Amino acid sequence: MTVGSQKDIDGLKEIGRIVALTLNEMKRHTKAGMTTKELDELGGRILASHGAVSGPSKTFQFPGQTCISVNDEVAHGIPGSRVLKPGDLINIDVCAEKDGYVADTGHSFQIAPFSEPVTRLCRYTHYTMMKVISSLKHGVRINEIGKLIQQEAKQGGYKVINDLCSHGVGKAVHEWPQIPPTYNKHDKRTLKEGLVITIEPFLSMGADYVVEQQDGWTLRTPDSSFAAQHEHTIIITKDKPIILTVA
Repeated sequence: MTVGSQKDIDGLKEIGRIVALTLNEMKRHTKAGMTTKELDELGGRILASHGAVSGPSKTFQFPGQTCISVNDEVAHGIPGSRVLKPGDLINIDVCAEKDGYVADTGHSFQIAPFSEPVTRLCRYTHYTMMKVISSLKHGVRINEIGKLIQQEAKQGGYKVINDLCSHGVGKAVHEWPQIPPTYNKHDKRTLKEGLVITIEPFLSMGADYVVEQQDGWTLRTPDSSFAAQHEHTIIITKDKPIILTVA
């Protein structure tokens, strides 16, 4: 969507705050021995307590309130009976709607005991996301997003998951524009003031693509390599973007 009023900004900030708070609380309560369903149910309760509903559940009938992906699961993991273990790499993705506004956020982290390769992957992916966000404003070409993600991934020694994209958001879970994580010199589209988008790089220790599993949702790497994702929803301005997904 493109922001058209202060009401839009206020509505987006409210749902952005709610999804950020939900993700933070879910991370705080994540521990070895609990199931992903238990963690997801916590997220659902937090969303409901703030008058929000799960975007993927409402829009796509996703079988969970949030997406919880573990280890070589990169995205869209279905919460269920899987028991979390020490050292697991967890990705929580929270997308929700309130009063007609939608925000989307994601975060990858490791359950203790920590390993330096995994914590570095998570830390570097977050750094990449923030570097991209800080470079964006009205008039910047959309292909610069993919270019910068590619450059940072290469510098960090990682691969980019090519088939998972950033995207427009705000009134629906997925909106125009789709934003590839790689550079396309033929893409002449530019960012406009008021545009609401996500920035969500997926960086991998091995594979550069994911494979959909038999459940029709979960996306995994074909070589069992680990990948991390971090995601913010932002509003493009004439200066620095407004980051909505902060508690």
